[in-house]
Amino acid sequence: MATDHSDQAVAALTALARERVDHRFKGLPPSAEGLTVGELAAERRSLFTGGFTTPVLALSAEALEHNLVAMERYSAAHGLAFAPHGKTSMAPQLFERQLAHGAWGITAAVPTQVRAYRAFGIQRIFLANEVVDATALHWLAAELDADPDFHFIAYVDSVRGVELMDAALREAGARRPVDVVVELGGGEGARTGVRTEAECRAVADAVGATGTLRLVGMAGYEAEVPKADGERVRAWLRRLTALTAEFDAAGRFEGVDEVVVSAGGSAWFDAVADVLAELPTLSRPVLKLLRSGAYVSHDDGQYRNLTPFNRIPEEGELHPAFRLWAQVVSRPEPGQAFLNAGKRDAAYDLHLPEPQLIRSARDGATRPATGLSITALSDQHAWVRIADGAELEVGDWVALGLSHPCTSFDKWQLIPVAEADGTVTDYIRTFF
Repeated sequence: MATDHSDQAVAALTALARERVDHRFKGLPPSAEGLTVGELAAERRSLFTGGFTTPVLALSAEALEHNLVAMERYSAAHGLAFAPHGKTSMAPQLFERQLAHGAWGITAAVPTQVRAYRAFGIQRIFLANEVVDATALHWLAAELDADPDFHFIAYVDSVRGVELMDAALREAGARRPVDVVVELGGGEGARTGVRTEAECRAVADAVGATGTLRLVGMAGYEAEVPKADGERVRAWLRRLTALTAEFDAAGRFEGVDEVVVSAGGSAWFDAVADVLAELPTLSRPVLKLLRSGAYVSHDDGQYRNLTPFNRIPEEGELHPAFRLWAQVVSRPEPGQAFLNAGKRDAAYDLHLPEPQLIRSARDGATRPATGLSITALSDQHAWVRIADGAELEVGDWVALGLSHPCTSFDKWQLIPVAEADGTVTDYIRTFF
């Protein structure tokens, strides 16, 4: 019998609060050993004086809430449903907050993420990827058959992929068809996805010939458009909507309650909103599904530069929520210092961390990290260049802004959520 989402989610999240704090969790106070996460949160310790050890990653309580509200308002204002990409955080507590702020469901990238979501009661999952793994499809068939309220959608982009899905689902004895959308690729040289309209029709025909799959719409990822700019992205989106309308007119969505058209990462959601608003009236309701994920924490690099709110500031803004606090452990030369955080602690795949604040080890006073820059990361050290006139002592704490949320969350299993004064009010558990 299917378990009600709210009951399952509450039980699973409650279990997270009962987890014991120990050596597995970087940066947490040694004096908290043996406490449950819930008990530690209830103590409301200070990030700076409550026994936390460096390096320690923290999320801003205020920025998280601001970002959740900002995207809820944006999506609602543009008539978009929202399935934020969960791969960014892999944090069920954040999923629950996203759902509470109006999200339709949660997007996944691979079947193991779907399994994690289901363990926390997520009832609507959009898998923005192809699935041809027979074992994963056997599990999915059983999950769909066991829970009639589980709503799942996945990509398809090849006739061969459709054949493999069909064979695995027939072997599994699937009783419910798996809903799929044809993925339109961004163009030659892009990532996954069908390259031409003719190939999209062939894939759709292949889906229609099975009894195990059901075509429900079209989707893709506009950030993969080569040399993406506003004009190219909008042109690709219009191809997506034109194919959706064509497939509807041709009766390809027979038996479907609503047609799904989905796009939208964190760099072009303004273009997605504009073009999906142009979609003509179809034969049945349309679920216009946005999938931005990085917004929840935002960042101090990649998405600070790319967010559409830079183009449409009147519609909102996002605030960076991450700060990685590290400590100066060495000043071996003039102009050079080393922090005790490195590649194991900080995202570095797109940009190096950015020094933002210094907290004095002498009196706790904070000041801007003017004159400091990170020039390299070792496994456990950050190389800091110090400009003439800048002051930095061994023992000082330095707050680093991070770039690329997806590779920041995945380095930390339990992340303190701190208010502006440093009071830690919660701990976010991740599952990578």
